[in-house]
Amino acid sequence: MKVARTRMEGVLLIEPAVFPDERGLFMEAWSRERYAREGVDADFVQDNVSLSRRHVLRGLHFQNPVPQGKLVSVLRGEVWDVVVDLRRGSPTFAEWEGFTLREQGSQLYVPPGFAHGFVVTSDAALFSYKCTAPYSPPHERSLRWNDPDVGIAWPVDAPVLSEKDAAAPLLRDLPAGALFAGAEAGAVTA
Repeated sequence: MKVARTRMEGVLLIEPAVFPDERGLFMEAWSRERYAREGVDADFVQDNVSLSRRHVLRGLHFQNPVPQGKLVSVLRGEVWDVVVDLRRGSPTFAEWEGFTLREQGSQLYVPPGFAHGFVVTSDAALFSYKCTAPYSPPHERSLRWNDPDVGIAWPVDAPVLSEKDAAAPLLRDLPAGALFAGAEAGAVTA
């Protein structure tokens, strides 16, 4: 397993070891001990899977005050995955970083304190999320996918959006309590 620190504190790009042979492949998708040694010392409590077609954009989602860390990966297809730092006081506050995730490839660990979203760049994508807190509808929040103050360079111009995601607020319109303070974010410190 290879782990790369990104420019966003706590966000990790993980390349699990993949063992292909004539039958197919094998990979270890999660090991508490191995991942903890690399800085992902998370207690995952819920797994989610979504299936989306080309150009579907899901996000940018986060929860506060019941924040979620997420270990995300693509089981089939390809996505362009994005994180936005919502930790007030962070040197990368309101900045974004994007990653291409493919099946049998990279995982991304997104600690609490970040909005997360992705757009499907293949015909379809089966996407997996391991979450550190259960989904909590009263604490679910969204950030507009095309907020000009954040300026994400999405690889599609006209994504397919849910009504909720299309109507998400801009960063400047989020209530102050929606954002994270440094200690609330729970960033990985390894």
